[in-house]
Amino acid sequence: MTHLCFRFDTVTNPHHNSRIDIISYRHIISDIDVIWLMYVGIDLHKKYMQIAVIDEDGRTVSETRVNNDASQYSLKRFLNTIPEDSQIVMESCNVWRRVYRYIQDRGFSVMLSDPFKTRAIASAKIKTDKIDAMTLATLLRAGMIPASYVAPPDIMDLRDMARHRFGLVNMRRRAKTFIHGTLLMEGIKIHGNPFTKKYIEALRNLHDYRIDNYLSVIETLNDTIKKTATDICAAVRERDENDARLLMTIPGIGYYSALLIVSEIGDIGRFPDSHHLSSYAGLVPSTHSSGGRTQYGRITKRGSRHLRWILNECVNSNKRTKQNNDIMSFYHRLNAKIGPQKATTAAASKLARVIFWVLKEQREFVPNMPKVRKPNLASQSRTAANYNLRVKASRL
Repeated sequence: MTHLCFRFDTVTNPHHNSRIDIISYRHIISDIDVIWLMYVGIDLHKKYMQIAVIDEDGRTVSETRVNNDASQYSLKRFLNTIPEDSQIVMESCNVWRRVYRYIQDRGFSVMLSDPFKTRAIASAKIKTDKIDAMTLATLLRAGMIPASYVAPPDIMDLRDMARHRFGLVNMRRRAKTFIHGTLLMEGIKIHGNPFTKKYIEALRNLHDYRIDNYLSVIETLNDTIKKTATDICAAVRERDENDARLLMTIPGIGYYSALLIVSEIGDIGRFPDSHHLSSYAGLVPSTHSSGGRTQYGRITKRGSRHLRWILNECVNSNKRTKQNNDIMSFYHRLNAKIGPQKATTAAASKLARVIFWVLKEQREFVPNMPKVRKPNLASQSRTAANYNLRVKASRL
């Protein structure tokens, strides 16, 4: 018979003298056999990974370094040496996904740690790979790992496709910017809407090798973007993207913008309110509150930079089309006070809050109708009486 026993322990932070009380448990199969839980911290790098293993009592079991290659042969050998109920944590980096999926497919419980918050919890003057791996394992044992959100595989695939398309669009935008810079440097002005057929023909008539090369790049990118858009439509057609259709009811959000927003947000239920979604996009002001004084600074820029970028682009789309809606009314009201740049950021934050409630309540966006103020007859009569008194006084 298997019993579950709980035990209170105290752990020591590897960089500080503070002690933390935690609750650990173990499975007792019989009076003799005991299966202890192992806590594994992985400091992941491009070519290798440093691994630290500790037991329930915080004792170091092993410290090793294995290669991080496509075959994962070294990692497979290591996983064969630890119990199947071991808990594993690794920091988020640019190569985490392949290792994370491999460990998860092996049936282990694995967490992805937020590097920024982990450094805030356990910072140190001396930083090595061994210390980082041991710190992750110790925090995992104490239940203090700031976990990052890992989207399901279908959302991750949609996110990759959407990010790829918008990356191509940004490359095309940069090529167009280089052409504008070349024209400005040479003092050449071409009238008409930029990059229409007549505009491109006028550019080719300049016979400038720099402009011709950039135009060739733009043509190639146009074909690639069209093909990528076709692939995205084919992939989305196989799944029910009701969230994207709901977001398209919001002014300024198109089809591909909605797909990118949905893929970046993932599960809307993980955000308790709209402010947390705006914070995830990095569109909330930084705050310093101490001694009864609170100061607000620039936006945090923490979280998804792709989500922050697309929200700003949706606001700019509203500005270009000169639409009259709630977001633009909010923008114009702030633009007169704080300027267009800060007003755009504030409008993007408001747009994030609108997106939250549209996805949370699963309903289409309904714009608020402008309130019509009823005429205040008493106030008008007082104003007229005061005006008459001023006129009489001026005649005396």
